Amino acid sequence: MTTTPSTMPRTGSCVCRKIRFTVTGEADFPHTCSCTHCLGLSGGPMMSWVSFPLDALTWTGEGGEPAWYHTWPDSRRGFCPGCGSQLCALDDGATSIAITLSALGNPPDLVPVTQSFRATAVTWLPQVPDTRPTGAGQ
Repeated sequence: MTTTPSTMPRTGSCVCRKIRFTVTGEADFPHTCSCTHCLGLSGGPMMSWVSFPLDALTWTGEGGEPAWYHTWPDSRRGFCPGCGSQLCALDDGATSIAITLSALGNPPDLVPVTQSFRATAVTWLPQVPDTRPTGAGQ
């Protein structure tokens, strides 16, 4: 996985740009997910995510923080109430937040290293190969 130095801020937004954010810190575990929640929320065959330290995220747009929807008992998804864009996922008590790669503009330096929930992935697309170093567990 290639990441940029942690001092370099990244910016992102929803489609209508009312919800915007800046995040700094080390990008961690870029991956795709094919769980039933990601399939349903995205309307597509997968979603792509990357995590950052929660304390390194600042909501900067006029819309403030996203609206939240619990998709699991202990996990919620952040989305724009205006345009519906999925922006992030946050587990209760977590110290990191998962940001969708699309909200970051699909940066070329963040390439997914694996695919979660392979059993529910569509069969008509090749799965993302697991390129994590041996012994890396997520």
